Amino acid sequence: MKTTEELIDQLLDLSFAEDIGDGDHTTLCCIPETEMGKQHLLIKEDGVLAGVDIALKVFKKFDPELKVTLFKHDGDRVKVGDIAFVVEGKVRSLLQTERLMLNIMQRMSGIATMTAKYMDELKGLKTKVLDTRKTTPGMRMLEKQAVKIGGGMNHRIGLFDMILLKDNHVDFAGGITNAIHKAQQYIKDNHKEGMKIEIEVRNFDELQEALNCGGIDRVMLDNFSIENTKKAVEIINGRVETESSGGITFSTLRSYAECGVDYISVGALTHSVKGLDMSFKAC
Repeated sequence: MKTTEELIDQLLDLSFAEDIGDGDHTTLCCIPETEMGKQHLLIKEDGVLAGVDIALKVFKKFDPELKVTLFKHDGDRVKVGDIAFVVEGKVRSLLQTERLMLNIMQRMSGIATMTAKYMDELKGLKTKVLDTRKTTPGMRMLEKQAVKIGGGMNHRIGLFDMILLKDNHVDFAGGITNAIHKAQQYIKDNHKEGMKIEIEVRNFDELQEALNCGGIDRVMLDNFSIENTKKAVEIINGRVETESSGGITFSTLRSYAECGVDYISVGALTHSVKGLDMSFKAC
């Protein structure tokens, strides 16, 4: 299995290939190869900065001679008018890395900003915000990294690092008990000891069956009302971790957390976030 660094490196290769193709003809036609210059990253919207480390990889991969001076770092709260960094070097390199760097940093910063907003709403409570697999294809590692920068937690990276028995798995497996037993046997047969099992439940009957079955690490309360979530947490009574999911908005986030759940998963952190406004200008 490829490492995170290898996946990011492949993403940058693909991104440069789709953007530059056989050459940036606009830059090549009007900028001499030896022309040197300087650009700065200007913040145009308040938020949480994310993607600085990836931006450094973009510049280094394309032109190792580009010099970057950092003023802001991943996780910093930024405001309109801040300068995050300055890059010096060949103007051709600056122009050809500009859009990829901005695309990555704007999206990652938007995700980090949204996550920080959700985490701020939960101050004083034990509940943590989780991301989901509702990510942009190919950019999952970056988007989940942005969630962590914003103060949230990653659920699972993909289908390979946790067993999450959702409603369709349960239905196709023939019910809660069958699904859990099959997961337990799979872990044993394939020497996956240590891999956690989470199961999604849709009502109190399924919850009770899951608890009676045992051998699970977390229960996902799917589309439970606030009242039913509180009741479910009382029934579970700390025997397994608890996660709320489905139909939870920012306005109801704290109310769900006050029920005592350990986690709330929020697909909106990555699937519909607005990028943070910034620009890369000559200086």
